[in-house]
Amino acid sequence: MAVFTEVSPAAAQALLDRLQLGRLHELRGIGAGIENTNYFLDCDGGHFVLTLFERLTREQLPFYLRLVQHLSQRGIPVPAPKADAAGEILFEVCGKPAALGDRLHGGHILAPDVFHCEQVGATLARMHLAGRDYPLHQPNLRGLPWWRETVPLLLPHLSTDERALIESELAYQEHLAASAPYAELLAHAFGPVHADLFRDNVMFEPGEAQGRERLTGFFDFYFAGCDTWLFDVAVCLNDWCIDLASGRLDETRASAFVAAYETERPLSGTEHRLLPALLRAAAMRFWVSRLFDLHLPREAALLKAHDPRHFERVLRDRIANPWHAASVERAP
Repeated sequence: MAVFTEVSPAAAQALLDRLQLGRLHELRGIGAGIENTNYFLDCDGGHFVLTLFERLTREQLPFYLRLVQHLSQRGIPVPAPKADAAGEILFEVCGKPAALGDRLHGGHILAPDVFHCEQVGATLARMHLAGRDYPLHQPNLRGLPWWRETVPLLLPHLSTDERALIESELAYQEHLAASAPYAELLAHAFGPVHADLFRDNVMFEPGEAQGRERLTGFFDFYFAGCDTWLFDVAVCLNDWCIDLASGRLDETRASAFVAAYETERPLSGTEHRLLPALLRAAAMRFWVSRLFDLHLPREAALLKAHDPRHFERVLRDRIANPWHAASVERAP
């Protein structure tokens, strides 16, 4: 981890005292993660994750922390932040803004099958519905306006083929964003989205006896913002339902994911029609981000940039092989 703040047991205990969670038992740094400092923290009051925010400011954090609190209060499995007696959930530890959240049980499923995709799809839909009355607003900070600003900075670092692809896709997404069907999504299928719900941001725990794994929660909401719900679906499809080597969609998993999502929130006809375009948008978002991290890295922000060629392959495939999910038939 390239960014890391050393937290002493005394500093952790001071936070526990404020939260009335008793005596510290263990404080253990978490090696995973590229943006924040994270510790497993065990105490009389339970098992938690302590996060010190290395990138986000105190002014930016309420949107994310209150969103997770809001979702938790509505039964969505997310790591609810702990509050003090005054209801505050954002603190300062070692000079950094910090929060203490519930620790989710289980581990990651890095080779998901239909069963896992169905659970993620249904839970994502419930999350979208639960967020409809969330009062705070923040745009998706890695959406189209950011691509607009970032792509020109990347062009000098790209090959001729890469430049042609990224410029043509940006133009395509600009046209989509200005269209009447997209305006319909903004009006009727828009709200808080996770925007980064990859396999390593979901936890499952083993089932009892011969049972299958059970989803225990979504976490790491620090790229969340308000966007079309379909964009969130597309981000998930491009990670949970693909062949990682080629970037191609696994249609069996993708169909199962969408069908499970629709058991909780049916997609409109417009959403079905725009899904191929949003799959391209989701691939573009992560291709641009990975190119940015590779060619224009922030100092000490990343231990190792992810290979941007993966999402270049995904984008090329979504352009060449547009995929439409089958609509779920329902009785009137």
